[in-house]
Amino acid sequence: MVQQEPTGVPGGEAPAAAPAEVRLSRRRWAMVLLFSSYSLCNAFQWIQYGSINNIFVRFYEVDALAIDWLSMSYMLAYIPLLFPVAWLLDKRGLRLIALAGSALNALGSWVKLGSLKPHLFPVTVLGQVFCSIAQVFILGMPSRIASVWFGSHEVSTACSIAVFGNQLGIALGFLIPPVLVPNVEDVEKLAYHISIMFFLTAGVATALFILVIIVFKQKPPHPPSRAQALIQSRPAEEYSYTQSILRLLRNVNFLLLMVTYGLNTGCFYALSTLLNRMVIHHYPGEEVNAGRIGLTIVLSGMVGALISGIWLDRTKTYKQTTLVVYIMSFMGMIAYTFTLNLGHLWVVFVTAGMLGFFMTGYLPLGFEFAAELTYPESEGTSSGLLNVSAQIFGIAFTIGQGQIIDHFGTKAGNLLLCSFLFLGTVMTAFIKADLRRQQANLDNEQTRLQGSNQIVDYGTVACNSNPISSHSCSLAHIQRKGCQKPAPIP
Repeated sequence: MVQQEPTGVPGGEAPAAAPAEVRLSRRRWAMVLLFSSYSLCNAFQWIQYGSINNIFVRFYEVDALAIDWLSMSYMLAYIPLLFPVAWLLDKRGLRLIALAGSALNALGSWVKLGSLKPHLFPVTVLGQVFCSIAQVFILGMPSRIASVWFGSHEVSTACSIAVFGNQLGIALGFLIPPVLVPNVEDVEKLAYHISIMFFLTAGVATALFILVIIVFKQKPPHPPSRAQALIQSRPAEEYSYTQSILRLLRNVNFLLLMVTYGLNTGCFYALSTLLNRMVIHHYPGEEVNAGRIGLTIVLSGMVGALISGIWLDRTKTYKQTTLVVYIMSFMGMIAYTFTLNLGHLWVVFVTAGMLGFFMTGYLPLGFEFAAELTYPESEGTSSGLLNVSAQIFGIAFTIGQGQIIDHFGTKAGNLLLCSFLFLGTVMTAFIKADLRRQQANLDNEQTRLQGSNQIVDYGTVACNSNPISSHSCSLAHIQRKGCQKPAPIP
C-alpha cells in the first residue's frame, strides 16, 4: 500500500518537506529466503566436523582439540574482521556483502575437496578458513535485511526467517554428516564417504552463489517503513562510522545486551561444538544419535525463533520476551546437565529439545532488541558487535568446557555454562526497554496524521468562503471527518 504525505498547504504558507513514499516490495521474500539459504550452507560447514569429531580425529590423525578449532576458527575469524565488513556494509550496501559471503563460502567448500588424504589436514584447515571469513559477511545481515526490505509490522518475523536459515544449517550439520560418513575402519572407504559430503556441499554452495549474482538486489525502490525512510533521507556526509560505534559503546542498555547476548550464544556455540564428545562419553557408539540430539536442539530453536518473531511483531514486548526466554534457557541448561548421564537417550532428547527451543530461539530476539535500542544506528554494526561478543565467549567457553570435561567430566563442564547463563539472566533484568525504532515509527505516523488533518481543516475554511460551493464542500468535509450528515431543517 502506498503512503504519501501532502507536500504543503495553499494560501502562501511554506510547504512542508515531502517524505519519501513508503511501499513494500514483492521481492522482499525472495531476498530473505535466498540469504537464509546461503547462510544455511555456511552454518552447515561450521559444524560438519564437530558433529563427527571422533571420526575426523581418526582420519586426520590429530587430537580432538584440533578438530574443535575447525569450528572455533569461525569464532576467531569474526573478531578482527567485523569492523571492516561492517564498514563495507554501511558504505556499499547489502549486495556487495551478499556476493562476498556467498563467493567465499563456495570457494572454501571446493578447497576442502583437496583434503581427502590423512596427511592433508592443513588443506581442510585452509578451506575452513575461507568459510570462516565468509560467515563474517553473513552473521550481521539478518536485522539489516529486515529493516531495509520489510515494513515495521513484519520486521521481527523477517529477522527470524533470516536467522532461521543459519539454524537450519546447523541442524543439517548435526544430521547429515553422521549419515554420510559412517564410522568405518578402512581409511580409503572413509575418504570416499567424506568426499561425497564435500562434493554435495560444494555443489550447493556454488548454485547459491550463482543465484545471489542473479537475484540479490541492493534495496527496494521505495523504503518499506517510515523509520527506514528517515534513515535513507539522511545526507551521507552526516553519517560517521567511527562516531556510530562510539555512540553504541556509550549506550549502557546496548552494552548490557551485548554481554548477555554473548553469554547465551557463546554457551550455544560451546554446547554445539562439544556435543559429540559429551554424548559419546556417556553413550559409546552413538554418533548418529549424537547428531540427532544436536538436530533436536536446533530444530526446536528454529520453532522458538519463529514464534518469538511473530510474538514481537504483534506485542513489541522486547524486554519482557527476552528476559523470559533467557530464564527458560537457564532452566533448560540445568535440566540437560542433570539428565545427560542417566543412561536414557530419550530423556536427553527431551531436555535437549527444551533447551534448544529457548537458547537457540534467543538469537533473533537479541538482534531485534539491539536494533530497537540503537536506532538510528546501522543494524549491521549493532548486530556485528553482538556477534563479536558471542565469538569471544564462544571460544572461551569451548576451550574452558573442553578442558573441564577432560579433567572433571561432562557435568562439571555443563555447570560452567549454567553459571554464566544465570549471570546473563540477572544482567538482562537491568536492561531498560528504550524502543527507539518503534518510537520513530509512531512519531512519524502522528506527524502524517496531523498533516492530513491540517489539509482537511483548510478545505473546510476554503469551502465556507465560497457561497456557491459551500454546501457540496461541507458534505465532503463531513465525509472526510467521518461524521454523520446533519438532518435537514424542516
